[in-house]
Amino acid sequence: MASRRPAQAPPDAPRSWVGVPVGVVLLALLAVVVGGAFSDAFTTQLLLDPGAVVRWGLPVATVVSELAVAVTLGGLVLAAFVVPPGVALDRTLSTVALGAGTWTVASLVRMVLAASNAVGVPLDAPTFGEQLGVYLTQISAGRAYLAITVTAAVVCLMAMLTRTATGALWSAALTFLPLVLQSLMGHAAGSTSHEIAVSSLFMHLVGAAVWIGGLLVIAVLRTRRALTDEALAVVVARFSPVAAWCFVVVALSGVVNALVRLGGVAGLSTDYGVLILAKAGLFVVLGGFGWAHRSWVVGRLGASAARGSTALFWRLAGAELLVMGAVSGVAVALGGSPPPDDNAPPPDPTPAFIITGRALPPELTFSRWFTEWNWDVLLGFACVAALVVYLRWVRRLHRRGDAWSPVRTVSWVTGTVIMFWVTNGGPAVYGSVLFSAHMLQHMVLAMVIPIFLVSGAPITLALRGLTIRKDGTRGPREWLLVIVHSHLGRFFAHPIVAAINFAGSLIVFYYTPAFEYALSTHTGHILMTVHFTLAGYFFANALIGIDPGPSRPPYAQRLLLLLATMAFHAFFGVTLMSGEILLVPEWFGLMGREWGLSALADQQEGGGIAWGVGELPTISLAVIVAVSWSRADERLAKRRDRKVDRDGDVEMDDYNDMLQKLSDADDRAL
Repeated sequence: MASRRPAQAPPDAPRSWVGVPVGVVLLALLAVVVGGAFSDAFTTQLLLDPGAVVRWGLPVATVVSELAVAVTLGGLVLAAFVVPPGVALDRTLSTVALGAGTWTVASLVRMVLAASNAVGVPLDAPTFGEQLGVYLTQISAGRAYLAITVTAAVVCLMAMLTRTATGALWSAALTFLPLVLQSLMGHAAGSTSHEIAVSSLFMHLVGAAVWIGGLLVIAVLRTRRALTDEALAVVVARFSPVAAWCFVVVALSGVVNALVRLGGVAGLSTDYGVLILAKAGLFVVLGGFGWAHRSWVVGRLGASAARGSTALFWRLAGAELLVMGAVSGVAVALGGSPPPDDNAPPPDPTPAFIITGRALPPELTFSRWFTEWNWDVLLGFACVAALVVYLRWVRRLHRRGDAWSPVRTVSWVTGTVIMFWVTNGGPAVYGSVLFSAHMLQHMVLAMVIPIFLVSGAPITLALRGLTIRKDGTRGPREWLLVIVHSHLGRFFAHPIVAAINFAGSLIVFYYTPAFEYALSTHTGHILMTVHFTLAGYFFANALIGIDPGPSRPPYAQRLLLLLATMAFHAFFGVTLMSGEILLVPEWFGLMGREWGLSALADQQEGGGIAWGVGELPTISLAVIVAVSWSRADERLAKRRDRKVDRDGDVEMDDYNDMLQKLSDADDRAL
């Protein structure tokens, strides 16, 4: 067995480059200190001051924690998608373990300091221990900090134990939980712009962590001599599109966050606004570094005459990381500074505002389905990204001379456009105040959109459009195949399981607290949207899809399965239409609407929508299954005709021979 020797680093990369990661941390700490001092975020509080140690220590612990989680998540993304197996993967995961360990310690310190700051009790106060216990067990922010710390410790343990891309992917998925919790604790998370603030902050945290952390881990791999020139070229080429997407995500979410918190152009003149402008300026500089990488470096690394390009890459990467450190420090300073617009609720809120956090929309008319909008930056970005990626794959096929059906492209575009409207347009606006509008949104998500998405055959297109890797790493194509053919993937894609999930989810969702959770929390709304879209997609794919994955039953059984779910939907709709008990009465019953039907009558109308509107897509599915059945029979008949023309009708000849033998036997018997 060949020994695995560490790859030698490029000789033209200076040994002093090892100090760059340390410089990132120091520059981030300097930025947070300067930014906090500028905005008076660290000044003595008039009431319940926790002391200077807490005021200055909390932002320091925060910036260390956020840089550590960036190393953790960025390194896990590299291990799962970019870095080849062997020494580079081992050292990537060991770096992740170190980052996760630092994250755990910093989160623990941050948790204690945040408790002191929240209750206004210094660390050396006799009652602080008791106050800390109350904060961690009875206060939502304290429970969130505790969950973040525990999760960081679990991720650290997983990174120490795993040495595979699969383990790295599971660890990365777990790392998203603390980022969700942190986004729910942001400045505007409890404001009137709750949904857009939470979504944009989550996107900002994820994008920045993957971008900064990925580049930091690449730098660490260089200092630990785990990448040759050729390996560096491959890693940078694969990480470059990831960094480009992160740039877009961070830019979009940063603009949205600024709009929510500044409250207008006048907010730029405040201390908070100045910090926003400083962060934006540094971000533009980062964009320039990214452009320089893609224009001058990526694509030239690894070549025999690329020594200059390699040196230029390390210079650009070092400067980029230092700027990233400054951006991280400014971001933490912003988090500790009060924004000019706290989006506080009005002094005399209406019942609808108290319940939903938004003003009651005007009376619903047909035109307002398309003129009223409630933007969800996370779901909206997902729709746009799905459209862009699909069209890029189609373009890639056409550029190399391969054909792709325009009908499938139109189908996918139609599905994503409808998805964007359902999650951001009229159904999203009125779905939180009218049960009937919510039911329409549900039916479109679960029954209309999946038909278009499945007809677009995205998995087949991805397998044809994505690059095949042959170095043992798992890119998007390889991971897609792993997921499709995994036991879990085959289980959920099985036609019977998909049908049970598709139909049974209605009962589980509407007759359990899950419905109220989806109405009252943004996290629940996102989970509801994802679940019912996927449930509908799996069911439609089992019936009419061409993508690989499920073992589809014969066409007759597909029609029976479809008829069974149709009957279940009809039963569910009739139950709602005839029901006299209002679902989630403390929500729909207290909305204070002066227009439209009563809450119970509107719920009964929603039952009619579940029955009537839900049947139209079902009939469409039945027609598609029947047409596919007919075409399959035609293809089978044509194949048989070609076989007969080529080999003769062997089956008919054998049948005639059998009849002749029977006839001869009868003649002999007579």
